[in-house]
Parts: sequence; C-alpha cells; structure tokens
Amino acid sequence: MAITKLIPSIITGARIICSLLLLFIAPLSPVFFAGYLLGGLSDILDGYIARKLNLSSRFGAVFDSVADIIFIFVLLLIFIPYIQWPLWCVCWMAIIISIRVLTLIVGFFKFHAFAFLHTYANKATGLLLLCFPLIYWLAGLNITAVLLCSLATLSALEELLISLISKTLDRDVTSVFAIR
Repeated sequence: MAITKLIPSIITGARIICSLLLLFIAPLSPVFFAGYLLGGLSDILDGYIARKLNLSSRFGAVFDSVADIIFIFVLLLIFIPYIQWPLWCVCWMAIIISIRVLTLIVGFFKFHAFAFLHTYANKATGLLLLCFPLIYWLAGLNITAVLLCSLATLSALEELLISLISKTLDRDVTSVFAIR
C-alpha cells in the first residue's frame, strides 16, 4: 500500500494525538492554541485530502468521526472545569449529548452501525466549536454558549431526524433536505 493512501488517516490520527496532548497543556496558553488549531485544521484537511485524492473510505469516515468525538470530549474535559458554566448551559449541553447518544442508538439498531453523519450543520457546529476560545474571549460566555448550543442543538436534531427517516445509512448526507 502506497503511503499516499494513508495520508488522510495519518492526519486523522494526528488529531487524536494532538487532542490527547491538550490534556497536558495549560488551557488558553499559546501552546494550547497552537495544538488546538492543529487539531481543528486537521479535521478540515483530512476529509479534503481524502476527497481530492479519491481516497474516501468507510473506515476513514468512521475514523474521522471517532477523532472528532475524542477532540470534543477532550475539550469538554478541559473547558468544563476551567470555566464557571451557568446551570442553564450545563443542562443544555446535557440535552445535546442526550440527543447525540439517542441518534447513535437509533442508528445502531436501524443500520447495525453507528450513524455518524457529515451534514453541513454538523460541520458548521464543528467550525463554531473550533472558534470557541476566540468567540469566548471576544463575546463572553453567555453569547458564546447560546451560539454554540443553538447550532449544536439544530445539528443534533437534524442528525436524529435523518437517522429516523432514512432507509439506508449515508454518512455523507449533507442535510435532511438531501435524503434520497
């Protein structure tokens, strides 16, 4: 197997390593931001390269989703104790997580696979999450939380709806309006 075929998976693997390294770096420090940006950019780059080089695969899509979950989980581990979250925000995040877990359960029973979808809303949520520290620094916690939780709720509900009404699993479905 040529090394070229492995480039997207290597980039995805680097995101996992980068995510785990963030656990050992002071939050919001320059080194943290560098690692954070590398992790976020790798999320954009791996899929782009896979599509451009025609290297997309089922394994790559699942590996990307697992890397995304690890990245988000690490960020939650870092930012939940670091920031004084209001109760409404914690409850809202718990609802979003519950919807995501329900979607995984529905997908698993319906398609016999975990239905991680690459919708535009999920990508937008990921981009906004990547911008979290900057928006938090510029606009404060309340505005940042409302923006991020609103978009995350919409994307989670869309993903659940897609899983409920789709006849087959299409991880690359762009939105609920694109279901065949």
